[in-house]
Amino acid sequence: MTAIEALQYPIGRFAMPASVDAAQRRAWIDAIAAQPAALRNAVAGLSDAQLDTPYRDGGWTLRQVAHHLPDSHLHAYCRTKYALTEEHPTVKPYDEGAWAKLADAKLPIAPSLAIFEHVHSRWIVVLRAMREADFARTWFHPEQGMTFTIDRLLGLYDWHGRHHIAHITSLRARRGW
Repeated sequence: MTAIEALQYPIGRFAMPASVDAAQRRAWIDAIAAQPAALRNAVAGLSDAQLDTPYRDGGWTLRQVAHHLPDSHLHAYCRTKYALTEEHPTVKPYDEGAWAKLADAKLPIAPSLAIFEHVHSRWIVVLRAMREADFARTWFHPEQGMTFTIDRLLGLYDWHGRHHIAHITSLRARRGW
């Protein structure tokens, strides 16, 4: 991994295991449930100037990362519900880079921390109530041209939250914040 890739992917790239069992699902769900507290801890005490610092050259600011997480995880929550209530729905993609440039990405992060916490509180209830067969339910992502299962979403969003939280914590470590 190059130096820039190490900054871009501080926990490595996502890799889906070949098979998933109930224990793996529980671990992913527990990890996703812990992400709001981990994000709050990661940004605790940061000044506006620190929040407006990119985690790497050409990367988002820590503020943009903090706003991106609830945006993305809200989509994951909705995709979970679509997959549970519709037969192989096609989901609407969104341009996360364009979202990160909108005016709300410059707001204080407190509302996004609250959204992240509350989306997760509802999402986790849905995930923990699912039957084994529900995790194989699917949806189609037209931008990526592929079918996703809820199992894949769990693995991806366990990684996604840790990935972006590591952008914050690794910059803090490098800068001694």
